Amino acid sequence: LPDGVFNVLQGDKTAVDELLTNPKIKSISFVGSTPIAQYVYATGTASGKRVQALGGAKNHAIVLPDADLDEAAAAMVNAGFGSAGERCMAISACVAVGEIADTLVAKIAERAATIKTGDGTGDADMGPLVTKVHRDKVASYVDAAETDGATIVLDGRGVVVDGGADGFWLGPTLLDNVTTDMSCYTDEIFGPVLSVVRVDTYEEAIGLINANPYGNGTAIFTNDGGAARRFQNEVEVGMVGINVPIPVPMAYFSFGGWKASLFGDTHAHGIEGVNFFTRMKAITTRWQDPSVRTDGLNLGFPQNV
Repeated sequence: LPDGVFNVLQGDKTAVDELLTNPKIKSISFVGSTPIAQYVYATGTASGKRVQALGGAKNHAIVLPDADLDEAAAAMVNAGFGSAGERCMAISACVAVGEIADTLVAKIAERAATIKTGDGTGDADMGPLVTKVHRDKVASYVDAAETDGATIVLDGRGVVVDGGADGFWLGPTLLDNVTTDMSCYTDEIFGPVLSVVRVDTYEEAIGLINANPYGNGTAIFTNDGGAARRFQNEVEVGMVGINVPIPVPMAYFSFGGWKASLFGDTHAHGIEGVNFFTRMKAITTRWQDPSVRTDGLNLGFPQNV
């Protein structure tokens, strides 16, 4: 295409592979699942391209015993069920520390139960999932969690939509007593399913997050400034919120995570994003000065004269 002309290309793997290997394409920026991000990164860089590949996520939020539980519960609902959970910054794992777990779960359930699921043309808070296949896949994680022994506090599988509207419906779902070997915890569900994992101490909570293969976003809820500072220094995650459930930075900072959530040397926004789409060119010039002769023998590097 001529300079300044852009096009939208739709297609499958064949089209993607052409983008990744065609010498006319100089750089690739991708957002998607981790397996595809790995493929895009490996294939693109093997073809000599600059590649920025953002992968999956499993975002945790720690709630410490000293936190304002009403604020924390509201944050979990908003971050877990906004966009029907179909966003890479959604909180999908709430790590409840200590004796506040029962109270926190009850407050989350109370708020989540008020969410109205619908098609958006009426009085709805949350819409459908993107396809029937995806809706059924998300529901299968709830099925598996129930089989594996998690507690279904709020079940969205049988949600009733006002007017009986057609759609791929799954209401807000809250799972309690989730363990780290359950598929609802290990996998990125990308739907309105919030899992509560109970631990006894801050050390257990931070260890759980750092052991996770993803490192996109995380948050801590606390009124203890020392705990917050310790968390921001110790957690191995690229975007960190302190009493902020979805820590998306302003555009002049960078966006993107660590570990299996990002492949490449640069993040998406800010000066790193500008640098990614820019190639530096260094120009060295000299205009002849009749009073300075440089036509003699000199096998070293050029010098300023």
